[in-house]
Amino acid sequence: MQTVRKDIHNSEVPVLCQSCEARHQGICGALNAQQLLALSKTTRRVRKDAGDELMADAMPIASFANVLRGVIKLTKVLEDGRQQVVGLQFAPDLLGRPFAAESRVSAEAASEVDLCVIPKPALESIMKESAPLEHRVMMQALRELDEARDWMVTLGRKSASEKVASFLYLIATHIDPTVEQPETSFDLPLSRADIADFLGLTIETVSRQISKLKADNVIEILNYRHVTVPDLARLRLRCG
Repeated sequence: MQTVRKDIHNSEVPVLCQSCEARHQGICGALNAQQLLALSKTTRRVRKDAGDELMADAMPIASFANVLRGVIKLTKVLEDGRQQVVGLQFAPDLLGRPFAAESRVSAEAASEVDLCVIPKPALESIMKESAPLEHRVMMQALRELDEARDWMVTLGRKSASEKVASFLYLIATHIDPTVEQPETSFDLPLSRADIADFLGLTIETVSRQISKLKADNVIEILNYRHVTVPDLARLRLRCG
């Protein structure tokens, strides 16, 4: 049984839930202490390395996962083997589609990720009993839909330089949403090839546009993957 302790409201909350940075922003923020305790009896924390498969396209869904840290790459693969990156997930997103029999995408850890894995029956059961949780899941789904529509504009209408700037801005503002400083740093979670695939560009074009942003002092790059953005507002202006 999960260890519990009293919080400031005299409710029993699992210790791991109290120390979870994604708890309040994610779906668990809609649960009360008793619901958290009940759900925690079925959940488990796992850590996956970059490149590990988390979910396969068209495979039955047995569990969901709260993203606690790291970046997940969502892809679709055509019959001839061609791959398209269709989305990225960050903390505190929910990996998996509730009430679906099988997955519609493949999911891979783009970086080292920490996940809180929830069995499918456990989450779907508590969703039926908790209107706030159902609402929170729906709001996350609608947010992802809005972001997908925005990304359609990026892919369909923006120039190559604007696409690359938009990608870097996406990572900078999602990889650690608690950061409110004008300057931020992060490691690129995707290779140049994956970035090119995500943006519909060639690897050479991606590298050229990143080099131009660096030359213009919009970003700084160390060891090929560590990016520093001195001023997020300047990067946003380059997004078109």
